[in-house]
Amino acid sequence: MMPSPALLLPVFLTIAAMTRPAVADVTIEQRADKAIVKIDGKLFTEYLVRSGAKPILWPLLGPTGKPMTRNFPMQTVAGEHRDHVHQRSMWFTHGNVNGFDFWTEQEAHGTIQQRRFVKVRSGRTGLIVTRNDWLSAAGKKQCEDQRVLEFGGDAAVRWIDFAITLRATEGPVTFGDTKEGAFGLRLAEWLTVDAHRGGRIVNSEGQSDEAAWGKPAAWVDYHAALDGDILGVAILNHPSSFRFPTPWHVRGYGLLAANPFGKRAFGGKQKDNGAYTLPAGQSLLLRYRVLFHRGDEKAAKIAAAFADYARWPLPQ
Repeated sequence: MMPSPALLLPVFLTIAAMTRPAVADVTIEQRADKAIVKIDGKLFTEYLVRSGAKPILWPLLGPTGKPMTRNFPMQTVAGEHRDHVHQRSMWFTHGNVNGFDFWTEQEAHGTIQQRRFVKVRSGRTGLIVTRNDWLSAAGKKQCEDQRVLEFGGDAAVRWIDFAITLRATEGPVTFGDTKEGAFGLRLAEWLTVDAHRGGRIVNSEGQSDEAAWGKPAAWVDYHAALDGDILGVAILNHPSSFRFPTPWHVRGYGLLAANPFGKRAFGGKQKDNGAYTLPAGQSLLLRYRVLFHRGDEKAAKIAAAFADYARWPLPQ
């Protein structure tokens, strides 16, 4: 059983302060419904308390200032596909939690409702900590989470460290085996493989494009060319994260999601079952780093970035 998030947080912040390199100034402006994140005075992203059925981050601007995730459905932009209305820029949720669907926004879906901002901090890096309740369509609480997001960057890369502690506060909670999960981004149209503009998916195992779907990997990178620049988005899965290395729900149309609860749903044998029941009163930690970078996975040195990330200690 892990220590409570309340005990972990001070240690996490101390470790983060000691190990983060000096980067640009990050400012975060907290409002009732969102927190605005800027790097050296320029917009990076906004943490929206609620969009559809969950908290999200949108927009997400890369190191050249270009949007790296889709605008729909938060904003209608010509040329963007309008499928999968629930795939809102960047989010965390899951398609089967105690039998309730928190992934889609179809009838009787669940909702993740923010309870409060725990901490918001500006500085060499920026920090947002929130606490959230997972509610069924009838409003019955299933579990809760505490998420810690740290932001930083420089001229070549912008990054978000995302750590979420899921807590079984209402009794046992089961995360079902489904491909619809869990930590995801819906990428900008120009980045996608399906746009036929040179977009590529590459993972740590050397698998690419369609071959990367459902496969466990330490990281996945998605990159393409735009206006003469090659730009990309990589998600790194920390080795201490639950069920590392995670399988990936990554698609040519622009979905990039880490899903530790999918096995049979990703083509595993009938006997395989990725469902996990978190015992009452216990918690599990999932941890990811998102890099918005210049160049492909080789030029951006994603493998080295993962090796660096992997050495960072978890709170004790």
